[in-house]
Amino acid sequence: MIKPQKGEIRKPTKTISGITPVAVMLPPRKCEHGRCIYCPNLNVPQSYTPKSPVVMRAKEVDYDPYKQVIGRIEAYKAMNHPTEKIELIIMGGTFLEYPEEFQHNFIKSLYDALNGKISKTLKVAQELNENSTNRCVALCVETRPDVCIKYIDRMREWGVTRVELGVQIIDDEIYDQIKRGHKVIDVINATKELKNAGFKIGYHIMPGLPGSNLQKDIKLFKKLFSNSNFKPDQLKLYPCQVMPSSVLEELYWEGKYKPYSREEIEKVLIEMLKLTPRYCRIMRVMREIPPEYIIAGTIRIDLRREIEKELRKKNSKLKEIRYREIGFAQQEKKEINLDLKLKITKYKASKGKEYFLEIINKDDILFGLLRLRLHHKNAIIREVHVYGQSLNLGEKIKDVAQHQGLGKWLIEEAEKITKENKISKLSIISGIGVREYYRKLGYKLEDTYMVKELN
Repeated sequence: MIKPQKGEIRKPTKTISGITPVAVMLPPRKCEHGRCIYCPNLNVPQSYTPKSPVVMRAKEVDYDPYKQVIGRIEAYKAMNHPTEKIELIIMGGTFLEYPEEFQHNFIKSLYDALNGKISKTLKVAQELNENSTNRCVALCVETRPDVCIKYIDRMREWGVTRVELGVQIIDDEIYDQIKRGHKVIDVINATKELKNAGFKIGYHIMPGLPGSNLQKDIKLFKKLFSNSNFKPDQLKLYPCQVMPSSVLEELYWEGKYKPYSREEIEKVLIEMLKLTPRYCRIMRVMREIPPEYIIAGTIRIDLRREIEKELRKKNSKLKEIRYREIGFAQQEKKEINLDLKLKITKYKASKGKEYFLEIINKDDILFGLLRLRLHHKNAIIREVHVYGQSLNLGEKIKDVAQHQGLGKWLIEEAEKITKENKISKLSIISGIGVREYYRKLGYKLEDTYMVKELN
C-alpha cells in the first residue's frame, strides 16, 4: 500500500460515522441447531467463505482474537485513521453457543489487545481500558434470537452494547422451510428483553428466501415497523444468494429455487430503503462474498452505492439514519448549515416507550442521536452517538460534529424527559471506554450501567 500523504485518510468511509470498527472472526464451529439451507459448508466460520476478507485476516493468525485486533489497529493507523474510539464486532457464528471458558478468554483477549497489555483478569483489563489509548466504545455480538436471552447478564459483564439478531424474515412457515430452527416468537421475546436491558438491536434481513417473493418481502418488511413487537434500531439487508455446498445449491440445480435477478434485488432494496423510518439505520446492504463463491444471484457487492447515488441525484428524501449522516454530506463537499435543532420522535416498541432524539439542521442532516427507553418506571439510554468523521479523544476540527458538546446536549434532554415521566433514576448502557465521559456528566458505575439519580 502506498503511504498516505500527510493529513490524508485512506478509505475515509470506514470511520465516517464517528467510530473505528474492528471486526474479529470466531474460529469455525457448527451451529447447534444444524445448518440453514442457504449456508455453505466450506471449512470456515458458518455462512462465510475462505476468501471473505475478515476470514482471510483471521486465518493468517489462526483466529487469535488478540492478533486480529492488533492487526486491524495497525492497518487503520497505516491509513491515517484514528483508533482511540473502537467498536469491536464479534463475527462468524453464534458466539453465545461457544464454551463459557472460550467466551471469557476471547473477550479478555480483545480488551488486552486494545490495552496493549495482558491483564490477570477481564475486570482488570476493562478497568485499564477506561483510560486506554485505544478504548472500546461499543461491543457487538451476532447471535440467534432463540439463544441470547439467558446470556443477557453475561453480555453486560463483557461490556456488550449492541446485539445483532439473525432474523432473516418474520414468517414461521419460511423458517421451517429454510431449517432456521427458531420461531417468530423468539424474535419478539429477544427484541423485548434485549431492549429492556438497554442493548441496541440490529436485525439481519434476507430478501428472496425460498417461499417468499417480492410482494411478501415488502409486506413483511413493512410489518417490522408497523408492529410494535419488532421495530429494530438497525438493519443489514442481505439478499439471498446461492452458495456452494449448501442445500440451496441442490434446490437451484433441481430447478426448485431461483434467486432474485439484479433488477428484482434493486427493486426490493430501493423499496426497503424508502420504507425505513428515521430511527433505524441500514448498516449494510449485500454481503461481501467473492464472486467465485456465488453459484447464482447478483455478484455486485456495491449495489448500495449505486442505488444511493441515483437516489441522491433524484433528491430522494430517505429517512434512514446512514443516508442522512453529516459525514456523507462532508464527503460530497456540500455546504452544511450549522444552525442545529433537536427533533424528538416517540414510538411504542416491545411494551415500552421509545424516545428517539436527533440533532439535525434544516436540511435534515444528522449530527447526533440518542435512544431513550422507558418501561415499568425504568429509564435507560440505549445509545448516544455523534456522527461525522471519527476523531481521536480531545481532538477538535472546525465544522466537524464530534467533540462539540452535542452528546451532552442529547443527554441533558434525555434527563428532562425522564423527570417529566416522574422517573428519578436514569441508566446508560455504556461501552467500557466511554465510562469516563459519563462520569464527567455525573453518572456512576452501578451493576455494569452508568447511573444518575435525578433531582
